[in-house]
Amino acid sequence: MNAEILCVGTELLHGDIVNTNAAFLSKELAKIGIDVHYQTVVGDNPKRMKEAYEIALNRADVIISTGGLGPTQDDITKEIVAEYFGLPMIYDEGSYQHLVEKYMSFHKEMPKNNLRQAYFPEGSMILTNDMGTANACIVEQTQDLSKKIVVLLPGPPFEMKPLMINQVVPHLHQYSKQTVVACKIIVTELGESLAEEMVLDMILHQTNPTIATYAGKGQVTFRITAKAETEQQGLELIEPVKQELLRRFGENATVIASDKGLEAVVAELLLKKNLTIATAESCTGGMLAAKLIDYPGISDVYREGFVTYTEESKESRLSVSAETLEKNGVVSEEVAKEMAKGVSEVAGTDIGVGITGLAGPNGGTEQTPIGTVYVAIYDRGEYFVKKMNRFASRNVIRERAVTIALDELRRILLQKA
Repeated sequence: MNAEILCVGTELLHGDIVNTNAAFLSKELAKIGIDVHYQTVVGDNPKRMKEAYEIALNRADVIISTGGLGPTQDDITKEIVAEYFGLPMIYDEGSYQHLVEKYMSFHKEMPKNNLRQAYFPEGSMILTNDMGTANACIVEQTQDLSKKIVVLLPGPPFEMKPLMINQVVPHLHQYSKQTVVACKIIVTELGESLAEEMVLDMILHQTNPTIATYAGKGQVTFRITAKAETEQQGLELIEPVKQELLRRFGENATVIASDKGLEAVVAELLLKKNLTIATAESCTGGMLAAKLIDYPGISDVYREGFVTYTEESKESRLSVSAETLEKNGVVSEEVAKEMAKGVSEVAGTDIGVGITGLAGPNGGTEQTPIGTVYVAIYDRGEYFVKKMNRFASRNVIRERAVTIALDELRRILLQKA
């Protein structure tokens, strides 16, 4: 089966809200072997909405739509789908009681226009929305001898996601009859062009599994995806491809779960080896700390994080010497090393990380241009230092610096018993 994601809302077109729903829905559908061929965004305009639904229903088996289930006059997605299939709108007592109970829990009186949320196209499968007032629904009809499935979900992600995971995916899985298994390999220290060139023969001759590449934040990600009847069969298809990629990229590559990042690899290694860590950041402003803290349970090993943005704070908080700062400059290997050692000693950790650099857009010299960053790791008396010198936008420089720090930590931790 193939699908189209149709997101309704003028606020999406204006850029007031970032459309994260489409990415989430695509990932969930991919897990059960339903390919998304199109993603469409349409504003709250009846004429354009009708056109969008007609186009989608003519070219896709499954339509997943978000938005337009509210109580106001421009919330008409259910009415448009009912009109398209020639179905009357039917009152659903269960959805009305759901509305009453929700407003009682809000300690508010329910406005009369909310009654619109209790009406659905005839024959709809009603999906109870535990997180909001608007129940969702699935409409299934046969059109020109082919089955059409329309899923109407609320727009707010915190309402839409539980409905999709707990009710829609199990219902649609019966039609796909496939299990999709994936894993990701992250490659660092190599550009996208070179990394792809090293495995181009594999990409050109791929069938099942497939290899997809994308680059960003100082790394190249290879996603290996296999379709099979069972998860075990999918894993067996992936394994030889994964091993060949690891052989070709060597120490520049690491395997991660399909829904995780490099920070998860580092966090798991720290926890597994029971090694404590603290971070001291200047140009990255706490981005490394935030990445590590995203991992559940990291509090067992992560102790403290410092954002020492000025020379004075580096001296007073981390004991970076004034002589080192004056002699070498704040963006230097020596300062990064003293930051790493200083934070490790202050926090009493096994490992300390120091990052100092120039992210721009102002400043920079011939000796220290914008994009120069030093990452130092102090590991109980031993130093590891990486230098980055790559001009880019301010945020890209900071993100790449964090990636370098995480990758260097990964390499160090993998060598430990």
